[in-house]
Amino acid sequence: MSMFTSRRRPAGFTLIEMIVTVAIVGLLATISFPMLELAARRSNERELHDALRQVRTAIDRYKQAVEEGRILDDAKGSGYPPSLNALVSGITDAKSPNKEQKLFFLRRIPTDPMATDAATPAEATWGLRSYASPPENPQAGADVFDVYSLSSAVGLNGIPYRDW
Repeated sequence: MSMFTSRRRPAGFTLIEMIVTVAIVGLLATISFPMLELAARRSNERELHDALRQVRTAIDRYKQAVEEGRILDDAKGSGYPPSLNALVSGITDAKSPNKEQKLFFLRRIPTDPMATDAATPAEATWGLRSYASPPENPQAGADVFDVYSLSSAVGLNGIPYRDW
């Protein structure tokens, strides 16, 4: 054998290389986990914002239909829907020629994404504020003037979800 022949190292990884690799992967996972939580929370907040916009737009469209005379409202009524279900089930259009056409304002009531119980019906996940209720202390009543989240959590912007 010659003096210049080298020994070949066996193929594979040493224990030290494996430990370093596992440590690096663990460190990366530890760093990325809070970012995944933040992304999920932002997604829920975006869903809440969209759901609030859908319901509030439907309530405003209902009020506009009352003002246009397409929905008959009693003289002492506020012009707002009596319940969230009225936005989905449809109201007879007073201006339709055969009085059989209905006005629909929502296809379905969106669920509050901050609600914790999945078995709760969608309309029960929202807090309801009637027209006669003060804004600082919303209460349900004879109509639905506004909706709000029942969650006591605070958003990433520092504002409680209930006040969105």
